[in-house]
Amino acid sequence: MLQLAIYPTLKKCFRQYAFPAAFAASLLIFTILTWYCGLARFPVQLALVPFVLLFINHLYRRDYAWSELKKEWHWEFIFLLFFFLMLTVRFVNPTISYAEKFMDHAFLASIMRSPVVPPLDPWFTGGTLDVYYYLGYWIFGCLGIVSGVPSNIAFNLSLPTVLGVAAVTVYAIGTLLLDRFRWLPLLIFFIPNPSLFYQLFTGSSISSALWDSTRTITNTINEYPVFSFTWGDLHAHVISIFNQAFLIFLLLYLYKYWDSLESKSKWIMCSLAALSLGSMPLINTWDVLIYAPITVIFAVLIILRGREQGLGISSWGHLIAIPPLAILVYLPFYLMLKTSAGGIAIVKTPSDPFQFLLVNGWFIVIFLLLLIKDIRERPYLVLIAVPFILAGYTAAAIAAIPLIYFIAKKEHSLPDILAIFGLLLLIIVELFYLRDNMGDTYFRMNTVFKCYLPAWIILGISAFAMAGAWLARPGRVPFIPAKKSAVLAIVVIGILFITPFVIPLDLNYGSRTLDGLAYLDTAHPGDAGGVAYLRNLTGDECIIEAEGGDYTYYSRISSFTGIPAIIGQPFHEFMWRGDTTGWYSTRPVDIKSIYEEPDQTVVLMKKYNATLLYVGDLEREKYTVNLPTSGLELVYSDHGTDIYRLAG
Repeated sequence: MLQLAIYPTLKKCFRQYAFPAAFAASLLIFTILTWYCGLARFPVQLALVPFVLLFINHLYRRDYAWSELKKEWHWEFIFLLFFFLMLTVRFVNPTISYAEKFMDHAFLASIMRSPVVPPLDPWFTGGTLDVYYYLGYWIFGCLGIVSGVPSNIAFNLSLPTVLGVAAVTVYAIGTLLLDRFRWLPLLIFFIPNPSLFYQLFTGSSISSALWDSTRTITNTINEYPVFSFTWGDLHAHVISIFNQAFLIFLLLYLYKYWDSLESKSKWIMCSLAALSLGSMPLINTWDVLIYAPITVIFAVLIILRGREQGLGISSWGHLIAIPPLAILVYLPFYLMLKTSAGGIAIVKTPSDPFQFLLVNGWFIVIFLLLLIKDIRERPYLVLIAVPFILAGYTAAAIAAIPLIYFIAKKEHSLPDILAIFGLLLLIIVELFYLRDNMGDTYFRMNTVFKCYLPAWIILGISAFAMAGAWLARPGRVPFIPAKKSAVLAIVVIGILFITPFVIPLDLNYGSRTLDGLAYLDTAHPGDAGGVAYLRNLTGDECIIEAEGGDYTYYSRISSFTGIPAIIGQPFHEFMWRGDTTGWYSTRPVDIKSIYEEPDQTVVLMKKYNATLLYVGDLEREKYTVNLPTSGLELVYSDHGTDIYRLAG
């Protein structure tokens, strides 16, 4: 409904791309409307009103012509294909049971339970998520609220939605850049990095190879989309993929069609670019560090082209508005933000060049093959690698070679420009990193992790667009008849849908459902009933549960219900908010005292404004539970799980 409501409004500026552009655009517009509803403490359902009114207006004006909608079927097909493909993966492995899934669902459940800005931090009672980029969880939490889907199922509908919207947008980019083989850029969602094949060749099992291929560069994480989506964390870096693709599409479209757009269309386009860019700090802050410079450079390129044509500021002034608008759209977020960056530092232990190629090799090889003629004509440009090699940055030298040849071209195609951005990003990550709390060993883990996925998207779109243009040249690949193409497509799609049931993607956690908490019934029956009881509670609550470190099952109650606990996973919170008040040592000790010292139980519960006390198997396992005989009221008891409410 959101997409259809927006679609006719975009027809004039996006032309044949209005339908696919409406997917991501409507999602971002819905998000900012719900966010401001949350900020004003209004029901987020009010954000639907503008869409409903717009939809009715378009119906009244007969903007939904069936003859036109029939022509858009292929965009809907792309969305549904990728949506249901990812949904199949989540069906095979739906459980909220390992890695970052506890955190992801905790944030989602907290927002759905209390959709206010800033959202409550479910792992730090008395705190809010103004220390973290949470907008991705807000998007799908609000979609869950307005559609009536509970968080344990919305969790497993979110990644399919991200992939579906991203795929539609990437296919639109392919259509924008190519006349044939426009589907090739979609390969960024399917191909693994070369390291996976290397791991398999050296004898690793499929599951080990999948994991090790994302830890190829020593002491870093280098995920790629097919791993990120199948691994299944609803994490910020994965959610952001749809918005990254949308901004790339907008910039490419603006560059290609700017001169033919009317002033009103330019304002709409630039406003959407500002909304996309402005959403990045809230969805995955690292993205804005990459895409803000890219946006500015694209604007400069368009302006310079306009000045060469003798056009004045009236023809490109809209572009200047993008950066300030991007800041203004979510300005209250920055005013509330309570986190800080650690600054930029120089990398003293760069990537091993072989490991670098195992991660980025596909794109480097494609670029070099397509640049053979340029290299033969100007071999001396290869010397650009020498300073990097002498300084010890061999991996950066590898990326610098295709980069210098793309820069040296007399005319630059849009894929060339994307390649320049992507290769520059790889070089920058080899030379610099952002300081954080990950310690000396993993000093650049987050920088590589958060920058390599955008690099994969940018380089992948560029490389496959170039490959598509090369294949489309006369005599290279003959046209395949429509019937044979349809048969081939059906076979490929069939294989894709069978794959999740053949390859062990469930990681021994599968339960063949879309309910991410269904596994509790058999794995943790005591918690299953307790969690179900707590999820039905409304109003302001705070719960006491055992603390057991990070990446463990101990934070399960706050994670599964969204009800804030004294502390969930301590190191996560330490990374976000530091320890200026000494909470890192105080809160775990207070939790222990609540369970073991009857005279302190009620006092400490009141200290944290806690209303509920949870006693399950893990609490009895970790603590010598000794509760007071008064001050607590037993409100739930089943399968060895007791829940108490603070009396009075």
